[in-house]
Amino acid sequence: MTLSHGEITATMLTLGVMLASARLLGEVAKALKQPAVVGEILAGIILGPTVLGSLAPGMMDFITPTDGTKLFLNGFSTVAVTLFLLVAGMEVDLTSAWRQGKTAISVSVMGVFFPFILGYLTVLLFPGLISHPDGVDHYIFALFFATALSISALPVIAKTLMDLGVYRTDMGMVVVSAAMIDDLFGWLLFAVIIWIIGAGSPEHFSPAVTFALTLAFVAGALTIGRRASNRIMPLLNARTSWPAGILGFSVSLAFFAAAFTEWIGIHAVFGAFIVGTALGDSPNLRQKSKQAIEQFVSSIFAPIFFAGIGLKMNFAANFELGLTTVVILIACLGKIGGCGAGALIAGAEKREALAIGLGMNARGAMEIILATLALQYGIIGPGMFVALVAMAVVTSMISGPAMKWALGDKRAFRLADLFRPETFINPLGGEERDDAIAELSAILAGPSGLNPVDIRLAALHREKIVPTGLDNGVAIPHARMKGLAEPMIAVGISREGIDFDAPDGQPAQVIFLILTPENDNRAQIEILAQISALLRDSGSREKMKKAKNFGEFAAAVKEMSTHRAVKKQTPSPQGGGRR
Repeated sequence: MTLSHGEITATMLTLGVMLASARLLGEVAKALKQPAVVGEILAGIILGPTVLGSLAPGMMDFITPTDGTKLFLNGFSTVAVTLFLLVAGMEVDLTSAWRQGKTAISVSVMGVFFPFILGYLTVLLFPGLISHPDGVDHYIFALFFATALSISALPVIAKTLMDLGVYRTDMGMVVVSAAMIDDLFGWLLFAVIIWIIGAGSPEHFSPAVTFALTLAFVAGALTIGRRASNRIMPLLNARTSWPAGILGFSVSLAFFAAAFTEWIGIHAVFGAFIVGTALGDSPNLRQKSKQAIEQFVSSIFAPIFFAGIGLKMNFAANFELGLTTVVILIACLGKIGGCGAGALIAGAEKREALAIGLGMNARGAMEIILATLALQYGIIGPGMFVALVAMAVVTSMISGPAMKWALGDKRAFRLADLFRPETFINPLGGEERDDAIAELSAILAGPSGLNPVDIRLAALHREKIVPTGLDNGVAIPHARMKGLAEPMIAVGISREGIDFDAPDGQPAQVIFLILTPENDNRAQIEILAQISALLRDSGSREKMKKAKNFGEFAAAVKEMSTHRAVKKQTPSPQGGGRR
């Protein structure tokens, strides 16, 4: 079968309109501090039967797929969602998650168990609230709904934490690590559902064989496959051009795995997700490479996929207010309550536990993909699909503001007061990350009253969980120390730069070693948030890097603080000042 001249024209036009609209509204959503997926789905809703189909059906028919191009676009969407799951899997660093210890595990376990039980029992005990489609087993539907409530959206959660300036705090890492584990368990549970219903099982495999092959694939990918890719990546980094070598290797591997899982009867996206998890856990896959792959997918493939969702369905006609309200309420109660309880069990204080629960509540794109696949398999109907999409969007939008509210008022201290001449080094003598941390630990030992070896080991342990390199030549190694009376910061300037595995690949020229009291999580959150805010001014940041002594460094910090204060107080173009 070949596409005709008219069908090729229609296909190119549809792709162009979908991509342009999704990217535009995605950028608008990001400017409004919302996930890009919100704008991308909205683009499809506007172009599809919900808006344009009602207002100007002739125009909708002109820019949406014809019968001859639907097959191509469906295949393109499958490729897009497969690559998106590869990127999502790369965000799952299991080694880092386990290093977080009992808090992350407790939050993750309760964050899956509590919403799962709540969702499952709600469907079974109150069938009038959430009914299953005709022809779908009641228990299978309950199992899916429970799984849908258990999953989180790691990309949205990470972006929310970055916007709040708490991504690299201990609390932020607990949330990210727990979300990693939740995503993995969520997709494993969905694979089990597909196996139970036998929706994708080919004739040459029984459901039991499909299940056994799935377990073998997951175990092999996360053990043998992980070790093999870990050996291949250094060769790719050394002998191929960047980022083409890593990009080609990762995407090819994802396609092979996707083909395998589709062949054995589990959806292709599952294979890509597991491969992403195996690759993302490798210490040889640098943050810069992850970013290149993520940008490749999120700039082109993901927007078209999410816009395509709106083209396929009339959201207004299938919207059920009662069902949507119940789904959102149960989802929020289950995730916030479960994760918050897990944090309390692990010893977190109440405000921190609430913030963790609210942060984990974002569902985002992962929920939407799960709902899309369930709709394809006939597990849910259009009404439930719209309700789950609405739940994903609402939970993602409220996560950031709710976390900010839960964390409460900021601490009343000035960051500049923590910088002192006696804890400033220029230049740093070491060329490696460990050497720099050792130098800074030594100068903090006297004023803090702590052993320099204990400081160094605590900072290095935290560094192994997630590297603390930031963009633009800055690093923020930090640790919470037992016996420390008040927060302290040491600053080191490196002329040549030191590798702290920053996302942009640049070596760190300004290194802040931040120590905070063990039981004072608010101090660490506020210090890291203030540093993130100050460093947004590029001119002052460059002056900080070139500072020859503490006086010039302090002047650069003061200039940054002044610019930040002026920006906050500057009236908006509409004449409204700060409110």
